[in-house]
Amino acid sequence: MNLESASLILVYGAMAAYTIAMVAFAIDFSSADKAGTRKAANIGMSVTTLAFALHLLGTITRGVAASRVPWANMYEFTLTFTCVAVAAYLVLARDRDLRVLGTFVSGLALLSLGVAVAVLYVRVQGTPPILDNYWLVIHVSTATLAMGLFAFAALMSVLQLVQLRSEARETAAVGAGGTAVVEESKSRWRSLPGADELEQGAFRITVIGFLLWTFTLIAGAIWAEHAWGRPWNWDPKETMSLVVWGFYGAYLHARATRGWEGKRAAWLNVIGIIALFINYVVVNFFADSMHSYAGV
Repeated sequence: MNLESASLILVYGAMAAYTIAMVAFAIDFSSADKAGTRKAANIGMSVTTLAFALHLLGTITRGVAASRVPWANMYEFTLTFTCVAVAAYLVLARDRDLRVLGTFVSGLALLSLGVAVAVLYVRVQGTPPILDNYWLVIHVSTATLAMGLFAFAALMSVLQLVQLRSEARETAAVGAGGTAVVEESKSRWRSLPGADELEQGAFRITVIGFLLWTFTLIAGAIWAEHAWGRPWNWDPKETMSLVVWGFYGAYLHARATRGWEGKRAAWLNVIGIIALFINYVVVNFFADSMHSYAGV
């Protein structure tokens, strides 16, 4: 067995573990009793940690097999940014109880890896001459980190919208005397952080992601100067990356200085991740880009 095959087996193992974790988290999430030990949630966290370890080993092994960093094509990039998103979840879960988010984190990780192995997978290849540069490590690594953080922040914003709706239903039910509706809602979402906490978390993570994305653009311009003779070419990938940067910059500015909070801020963050995935998927597959050498 070569390292490429070993990497793929590790990724499949991670997918199996994420599936088990998702089921365990879903059992906990659907349980009305959140006051006990929550064995299913604890199992989910343990299996998610195992899945992350397999995921990380699979990513590293892929890089060793290729004798370079493991983010030179869309398959490897997907492995890496998904690994970053799961890592962010596990790190944050050390300081607060975020087990209720596990269903969504493990589910999205499983979906991403499924797309990676079913659609984006390519055999290990040598590094194209234009990528054989130390800027591959600097430029793409920061883009990977930023995308993983943006994805996790967007998940928190989606759950914030769910919580806002749940809290609005509770308020309306209290006003109408619907105690049973309130109790049902509370039992289902008891362990989910409040909308305000989710919003603050999404905002802070997006700040870090924005700084990394800013550096990504700067590093990309420097690399373009070395590779193509000028720092900016208005290539579709470059242009859409700038649009993503401008959008997240506007979100952070509006959130910090204009008082855009609650539902409007959450929707801005969700639209931001949609724009980012358009840049990642649509531009890569359908645009005539100077970045097409990265392929799938």
